[in-house]
Parts: sequence; C-alpha cells; structure tokens
Amino acid sequence: MTDSTQETPSSSKTALILLGCPKIPIQTSLVLYLAHRLKQTNIHTTIAGTPAARQLIRVADPAGHYIEELMDLDACIDELAEEKRKPDSTFVYIHNDAGISYAATVQALCATRLYVLIFGENASQLEELIEFPCTIIADSSMHNPMKLKKKLENEAPWDV
Repeated sequence: MTDSTQETPSSSKTALILLGCPKIPIQTSLVLYLAHRLKQTNIHTTIAGTPAARQLIRVADPAGHYIEELMDLDACIDELAEEKRKPDSTFVYIHNDAGISYAATVQALCATRLYVLIFGENASQLEELIEFPCTIIADSSMHNPMKLKKKLENEAPWDV
C-alpha cells in the first residue's frame, strides 16, 4: 500500500474510489469490501480521500491486504483534470452535498464508468439531486453495511 500516485500498466483495468468526510460508520467497511472485490479481479484500485478518511482506511488495513494505493482527494481531482489519471471505473461514496459535487466533477472531467454509493439518513434526498449519468447504489443505512453491500453485489461492478 502506498500513499502516492503510481503508474499502472496500460493493459490493466483501473478503479478509483473517492471518499469525503468519514462521518457515517459504514463508509470504511464498504470501501474495504469494494477494494477487496476489485483486487480479486485484478483491477488496480486507488483510494483518494480526505486525510481523516485515509487514516481510517490505513488503520483498518494496516498490512495493505486490500488497499493498493492511497492519495489525497484534491490531488486526485487535479490528476483527473490534467488527464494524468484515467480510471476505467470510479466509485464515489456520498453522504452529503459535497459528495455529489465530487461525483459531478468526476463525471465532467473524464470518461469513466461512474458509480455513486449513497448512504446515511438523507440518502433518498441526496439521490434526487443526482442529475448526471451514473449508476446509483443507495440505502439509508448508517451503521449496518449489509443492505448497501447487497445492492453493490447486485451491480457487480468488478465483473465489468
């Protein structure tokens, strides 16, 4: 696991997971689960997040079993804007308006298969704010990740 950008072979599939504030408890476990599933199918995954979100991920996976690369969220957006990073799939974890802004920014900056995972008590209101093309995976869960995990499995984005 590294905390910097890395070049991946052009023949490899890549994924990007974007994380904002880790206020809702299920975010970290769902990130690790998704990273695990993507890694099982040889998809190189970068997790970009706020400092607090990255620290939670580091603590949850200290040996780097699931996480291949961590980086700062704003630095990642800069790389997308400069076309230095072109992920095949992007997953934005959303529990507030800022997450929607990040997802809309990603959608506008690059041609990536975009998934938004919306969770928390305001999930349905946030879902209504999405006005750009993406796959929406949403549930109002805050503590128990199982409903959102099941919805993510139904989409099976690691099989694309």
